[in-house]
Amino acid sequence: MKVTQKKTEGDKVFLTATATAKEVDAALQSAQFAFAQSMGLQPEYGKTIAQIAEEQLGVKNLDSMVEARAIEDLVPLALDRKNIVPLFPPKPVTKTTLKRGREFQFDLEVTLKPEYELKSYDPVEITVQPFVMDESLVDEQIGEMAENYTTYVTAEDKTIEKGDSCLMALSASENGVEIKGLTTDGRTYTTGAGLMPDGFDEAVIGMKPGETKTFSFEGPSMDDQGNVITQVVDCTVTVKEIQVPVLPTIDDEWVKTNLPMFNTLEEFRTKVRGDIERQLRAQYEDYRLGMASAALVQRFEGRIADEAYEAMRNIMMGQFRANAQQQGMTWDDFVKQNGGEQQVSMMMMLQTREMLIRGFALDAVFRHENMVLTDADIEATCKSMNPRVDPKQTRRQYEQSGRGFVLREAAERRKANQWVLDHAIVKEEGEAVPLG
Repeated sequence: MKVTQKKTEGDKVFLTATATAKEVDAALQSAQFAFAQSMGLQPEYGKTIAQIAEEQLGVKNLDSMVEARAIEDLVPLALDRKNIVPLFPPKPVTKTTLKRGREFQFDLEVTLKPEYELKSYDPVEITVQPFVMDESLVDEQIGEMAENYTTYVTAEDKTIEKGDSCLMALSASENGVEIKGLTTDGRTYTTGAGLMPDGFDEAVIGMKPGETKTFSFEGPSMDDQGNVITQVVDCTVTVKEIQVPVLPTIDDEWVKTNLPMFNTLEEFRTKVRGDIERQLRAQYEDYRLGMASAALVQRFEGRIADEAYEAMRNIMMGQFRANAQQQGMTWDDFVKQNGGEQQVSMMMMLQTREMLIRGFALDAVFRHENMVLTDADIEATCKSMNPRVDPKQTRRQYEQSGRGFVLREAAERRKANQWVLDHAIVKEEGEAVPLG
């Protein structure tokens, strides 16, 4: 991408960017992929995302639908090329039409991130809760593992009630076509566990071993256009026997048989405990870092532009909505659960201000202490963002998408945060519970 800086006026920089045809194609492809994920489209061998979208959703020109997203993806590339950190994401002004295989030109008016100062850079004083290793978590994890090895044995004949397990044969079809995923000669099924629609459980409850029943039930499904529909399933169920679950006794013998890398239960407990403690220690360190950075908020001086608040609020709104969706809640339910629109709006406003000031305060510390960012700092930040992914891969993803400046900012703030904690006066509340 070719980027020229036209002029600078105060805290604003004016850029003209020309994306290459290759960058345009990549942005459109990335935007299509994001669209497919949001719509739940599954890949099909030999078909492009555009073809799948047209077949399943009736979208004739997917590029035009995702054009705005593709242009937004090109903006960071321009900023990163000039190593410019904006106060908030700038809005591009297009000068040409976005088309595959062609260059694309746009202008940016960028408001630069100001350099704020703190009232004091003396060590902060924080009071933290002591670290506590909860031994019950070890028992809980071992118990969850035991559940994965649950077996079922025949119980006395009785009428099936909610919560009972039974061995059943099931033949299922829709419009006369067998549903292979449901059809089985023998499978253990527990009523009331949410594995099947309520209509299925209602029909099964009350049956006895040896009894066969034919019935229909309704369940959610999707049509070829991706719309949610109600599916009617015809089935015949035969209850073979009532069963009861039996959890294994986790002892030395069981460990040797199922986990041969350990000789005793105590060895296995030690491993589980170590894993849990490392995870808790990492969370505890994040808590201490958060307390240290929060202590800087009262030292912040300066006014933050309304546009920065609005941009951060939009980001947080997206995060709130994503969290609600992950919890299986609608946005209205989330708002209701958190005290109503006024309460949620107030919560977002306070959190937006807190996050902005913390970030700017850490920026001030980084500058004041003349810190220098290293590759090790960047990779450590990548690892903290996604511990399960190679930090080099995370770094490549940021830099190739033009968000290198975002990663560098995060790494600088993380380094400053650690410095603040390392030099802080830390006190603990109460007495720490002995580990182990």
